[in-house]
Amino acid sequence: MIEFHDDTTAGTALRRVAAPAGPVMTGERARQIDVGRLPEDVADLIDALGPGENLVLTRDGDPIAMVSGTGVRPEPPRTDYDDVTVVATAMKLSASARMSLSAELGSGYLVLDLHSAPATADVLLVPPVSPQLIGGLRAKFPKARVVLAEVEDAELGVSYHGPVRRLLDAGAETYLTSANVPHLARQLDHAVTQRQQLAAGTAAPLEISPADS
Repeated sequence: MIEFHDDTTAGTALRRVAAPAGPVMTGERARQIDVGRLPEDVADLIDALGPGENLVLTRDGDPIAMVSGTGVRPEPPRTDYDDVTVVATAMKLSASARMSLSAELGSGYLVLDLHSAPATADVLLVPPVSPQLIGGLRAKFPKARVVLAEVEDAELGVSYHGPVRRLLDAGAETYLTSANVPHLARQLDHAVTQRQQLAAGTAAPLEISPADS
């Protein structure tokens, strides 16, 4: 702990002392003073306070007040992402939802909010939005693979429904996006064959088929 000793006859002196034995009482509403109004050396001492550290103000050796460091010092922002796949989320996700997503993905991924992610992000997770917005996001993250997602998680407070989810909820079994008619034929044949295999219990559940599959 650092003590600030106010002595009008001997001048100002600073020394380290033990914390007061008793509790420090405060009023119901704390009064404030801008640290910029204090002498520079005193302001520097306050700025240097870490969480749980105190600066005691004394007069004639008797404590009259105490300044305490609050909060947790923020960690410096990460600048090296070479060892992880960075996922930038364009969805409004709570910190707990992002932590859950990151934990499920594993240690090889780092999930960041859109505004915190670097421009070199690898994946951009986006809810159903307009083509114009997707274009703007692609310009901001030129290297990212854009992934559209519709997700519902009541426990984490996440709800992003879109047209595909509504169609599937209405009874559709699969959703095909085809580049051309021949490709549609291959996809449709695969979907029908898989449906027959499902009926026999020999295939995995149907999925949305991308245009380039």
